[in-house]
Amino acid sequence: MLLYITLLVALTYTICAGRGPVAMTQQLAGGQRHWTEADIPELSGRTAVVTGANAGLGLQTARVLAARGTHVVLACRNLDKAGHAAGQIAAASPGASTSVVRLDLASQSCVRSAAGEIRARFPSVDLLINNAGVMEVPCQRTEDGFELTLATNHLGPFALTGLLLDRLAAGARIVTVSSIAHLDGAMDFGDLQSERHYDPEQAYSQSKLANLLFTYELDRRLRAAGAKVIALACHPGVVYTDLFATRSRLQQFLLSPAMRIINFWAVQNARMGALPALRAATDPAAQGGEYFGPRRYGLRRRFYTGYPAVVDSGARSHDEAAHARLWQVSEHLTGVSYAALG
Repeated sequence: MLLYITLLVALTYTICAGRGPVAMTQQLAGGQRHWTEADIPELSGRTAVVTGANAGLGLQTARVLAARGTHVVLACRNLDKAGHAAGQIAAASPGASTSVVRLDLASQSCVRSAAGEIRARFPSVDLLINNAGVMEVPCQRTEDGFELTLATNHLGPFALTGLLLDRLAAGARIVTVSSIAHLDGAMDFGDLQSERHYDPEQAYSQSKLANLLFTYELDRRLRAAGAKVIALACHPGVVYTDLFATRSRLQQFLLSPAMRIINFWAVQNARMGALPALRAATDPAAQGGEYFGPRRYGLRRRFYTGYPAVVDSGARSHDEAAHARLWQVSEHLTGVSYAALG
């Protein structure tokens, strides 16, 4: 709903202002420059695991990392689609190094299998980008008995990260992709699995809030343990991807490239949407516990588009009691313990 309201505000503002893309462009104040793909350093010799790398933001993230010399592990539910994505990456960047691993985050057994395969094939991992997710899907239960959205968006990444933790190299980064939808989220610990009532928007918002609670608690534990690994989070802003397949035809049309002449200010493409994750993963100045998203300034304050910067997350994401409680519940549900971090 937040995304839809954002777009409606954008449409109203654009129509009332009567201006086109050129007239509405605004430079950063104070002479600051935008962070772009050109700022990503050479990454030869590194290994990155990107979940959901067969399409959308995940594919774009994998493509850019591979072009900088990273060996990218495309961890995807569908191996055929992952193989096709690897072919696209190779075509765009001859000499790019990729491999594929089957990963269904909704299945704890598959998460363990994928983690085992990654551990067996790669002695160390430099980047783990928890990108894959689902959005506002009908109520479903996984083979583990978990609500699908929570299982895919939080419990799966929680387990995968824990199972790969001791394979992360010194200086490694864990980047988890959240969403502006976390602003509408609230952790319902009394009905975390939506057994009494299921609302697709609430389930999604809760899962995206969980991403931030997880990231902040993980980074705190990493620092307390003296680990040379950091955890960061990001959000892509409003990006039209396959995740919107569950939205109404009207909403999909309003967000689509067909409406670019009107929605350009409020919706961005995958190339722009991947920049926050790429900055969190590669910017030498990035710090553990930071949250990256489109920089909002001037006229852009109304919208979630633009170049990446450190941004604020909602107040609920900083609830330390919720951090600890979600961590405890997640360890219990997944059976994955981060014992090395205490």
